[in-house]
Amino acid sequence: MNEFREGALDPIFKPRSVAVIGASRRKNSIGYSLVHNLVQNEFAGTIFPVNPTTDVIHSLRCYPSVAEIPDPVDLAVVVVPRDAVPAVVDDCLAAGIKGLVVISAGFGEVDDEGREMENAIRDKVREAGARMVGPNCMGVLNADPEVRLNATFAPTPAKPGTVGFVTQSGALGVAILNVAAGLGIGFTQFASMGNKADVSGNDLLEYWESDENTKVIAMYLESFGNPKRFAQIAKRVSHEKPILIVKSGRTEEGARAASSHTGALAAADVTVSAFLDQCGVIRANTIEELFDIAQALDRCPLPKGNRVAILTNAGGPAIMATDAFVGLGLEMASLSEETVQSLRSFLPAEASVANPVDMIAAANVDEYAKATKHLLEDPGVDMVLAIHVAPLTSTPLEILHAIGNSATDRPDKPVAVVMMASEDSYGDVRTQAESIAVYRFPESAATAMARLYEYSQWRDRPSTPAPEFDVDDDAVCALINATCEGYMDVESAFSVLEAYGIPVVERRIVGSESEALRAAEEMGYPLVLKAVGPELVHKSDVGAVAVDLRSMEEFYRAFTEMEKRIQAAGVRAESFLLQRMVRKGHEVIYGLSVDQKLGTTLMFGLGGKYVEVFGDVRFAVPPLSKEEALEIVEGLRGHRLLEGVRGEAPTDREFLAEVLLRLAQLSERHPRIAELDINPFLATSSRAEALAVDVRIRVEPVR
Repeated sequence: MNEFREGALDPIFKPRSVAVIGASRRKNSIGYSLVHNLVQNEFAGTIFPVNPTTDVIHSLRCYPSVAEIPDPVDLAVVVVPRDAVPAVVDDCLAAGIKGLVVISAGFGEVDDEGREMENAIRDKVREAGARMVGPNCMGVLNADPEVRLNATFAPTPAKPGTVGFVTQSGALGVAILNVAAGLGIGFTQFASMGNKADVSGNDLLEYWESDENTKVIAMYLESFGNPKRFAQIAKRVSHEKPILIVKSGRTEEGARAASSHTGALAAADVTVSAFLDQCGVIRANTIEELFDIAQALDRCPLPKGNRVAILTNAGGPAIMATDAFVGLGLEMASLSEETVQSLRSFLPAEASVANPVDMIAAANVDEYAKATKHLLEDPGVDMVLAIHVAPLTSTPLEILHAIGNSATDRPDKPVAVVMMASEDSYGDVRTQAESIAVYRFPESAATAMARLYEYSQWRDRPSTPAPEFDVDDDAVCALINATCEGYMDVESAFSVLEAYGIPVVERRIVGSESEALRAAEEMGYPLVLKAVGPELVHKSDVGAVAVDLRSMEEFYRAFTEMEKRIQAAGVRAESFLLQRMVRKGHEVIYGLSVDQKLGTTLMFGLGGKYVEVFGDVRFAVPPLSKEEALEIVEGLRGHRLLEGVRGEAPTDREFLAEVLLRLAQLSERHPRIAELDINPFLATSSRAEALAVDVRIRVEPVR
């Protein structure tokens, strides 16, 4: 990993001179487009086209090689055939160029030979103390009026703004610039990473972290190169600047067929969302939604609460907005009597002054301005959405300016506007709305404001370092080494939990009927009997569990019938597990699995044999803070069961969070544990009575 150095990317984003190597006079070629865009965008520095067969390109003197350029060059944009790239990079580094953008394709995305060539180029660049974007990318730009760098082949220039954007897809990058231009969204810098051989998304996060002009960081990613490093950076940056991500691969199936509950439930997309949530990163479903949210983050303050007031001149869109807000977890504000009376003083009698406030279709500029002002002054309102449909007496721009002027008096509360106008009018509104977030439809505005509130909540949440527990790591290492690979025997698995301070139920492991009968008499009744073996993953499916056995006769009958069921199912029991029957507690599940892209993933949820039916689980990526663990425990849909219903005592949720934290420490210190299921874990009101009843652990060889 190339350690990030402040200012190291300045030769790429703030160059004083740019050489385009592979520049061309042939229109519609990438080599021509790069030079054309630099000239058309009025780059504030010097442009040096490089092509050994041409003297002049775009009225600029052309040089046969980088070595022939008489002046210093900060940035080299390379667009030559793949096999020519290594020599060109050598020439650039020899000339002291510190920034490279390699547009050329055919490297690691194509074959092993290309990957080896890509790695060799990267190593040379890093050894020279330079930085490289690409290969296989569409370039970079800096919309700052002091720089005006457009070193891309995209036909649409970027408007100056406050969003730093990075995309892993060059083709999508072209579309992103087109969409942003249509929405009036401006950029500080934009980068297409391509294969991200050197400069990665993590580098750009750190670069924009220190850039005072970048207020919002937006990313389109297909993969996380170094997830743990990303998490460290993103958690830090998100406390100062919002990070927005569109992550592709939502429907990707797991790369392996997992045998555990955790593996079956931890689909790749769910773990990605959990990972991003922990980092404070806002995830958008689409590029359009990303820009909707970016607008709100750029132009609105963060709300102090989730109470929304809606102002409208049409009932239908207000109802749609209300449904959207409530569905997203926000609340409709209850207006104070003072606000209601103020609204009645100037609105027509037909108007509704409840929330939503419907001023009827004839509402004019003055009424929008006054109503917005009164709603913002109401202490029970945290944010306002104004909706305007089909103007009768005022233009959309007049309405927009009126709302915006009222919003400036309360800079602590976000205001968004839905303009349901004609295509032409809406386009004018979007491009001229410099300081207020404008949307075409109510649902888009509601989504953006909900994400604004969620991000505000994350930033305000206290966070402490992951706690460290006093555990017996030597014992765990010995148990893992004894297993070597595959599933641990059941006794070893329970012993791992005990070594990590996780309470387990009293148990005996036996290998035969006679041993089972003797152990049953010694333990006393009531008992639970379970068959154990590598093929017995979900024991209930084959009748390999018998509970509440209260006598020798019941135990003997259960044992013999279980042997018959197992034999009929075509599976084999290596041993039998006897456990003390425990009646108290709610069944929950803990899990651990290794995601191929994100590493270790932890799971907590409502457990038992129906865990995959209900799917009420939450995921997390270690390390975890105490606050994060508690939020996961209390974030289940069925959390009220754990809080106690119908006279039940509430479970000790802090202890449930502690068990999750202990498993996080286990996963960090013992990475050979590839899968772990504790199901069920009996959650009770007292940690002294909480117990792990069943556990399964799979170990991988040394990686």
